[in-house]
Amino acid sequence: MASTADIRNGMVIKLDGSLYSVVEFGQNKTARAAAKVWAKLKGVDNNRSIEHTWNSGDSIFPVRVERRNYQYLYKDDTGFNLMDTNSFEQIVLGEDLIDRPDLYKDGQECFVIFNTETEVPMGVELPPNVTLRITYSEPGLKGDTATRAMKAATMETGATVMVPLFVNTDELIRVDSKTGAYIERVKE
Repeated sequence: MASTADIRNGMVIKLDGSLYSVVEFGQNKTARAAAKVWAKLKGVDNNRSIEHTWNSGDSIFPVRVERRNYQYLYKDDTGFNLMDTNSFEQIVLGEDLIDRPDLYKDGQECFVIFNTETEVPMGVELPPNVTLRITYSEPGLKGDTATRAMKAATMETGATVMVPLFVNTDELIRVDSKTGAYIERVKE
């Protein structure tokens, strides 16, 4: 058992019988009342996002989780097929456990989050950014770079990402795996 002073981003806690991951947290202090700790929570075993407030020093119930390296193999009717890079065992997970499923390409490195108490997979995450090839984008016009104008580009995975006008078809770009936003071009 831990207290509200131990809350960190990414921590998984048990609240009202469900598991939630801490997305953001903070503390409110007032002159007359005791300090309060608030957190934005994303459901791990459900699709709910909630905000919760505790009194400072209240008990919370963290769940020990482990991130294991896996490789995305392919998607079929049964779900997303992943392989453990250490033991080469394969597992199949539903799309509801996959974070940003439109950014996965065959052979992509990812992390499966396991509840260490039950050894049940709780979700799959990508590294902080991924490198993808653009399969289609409209050509940019010369001299059209004075403003921060963006255009839609289709990736090799089928995802659509907004990119600057100077980025063209068949180039590699780095994409933020949390937001799906363009970061930079990548040299081949």
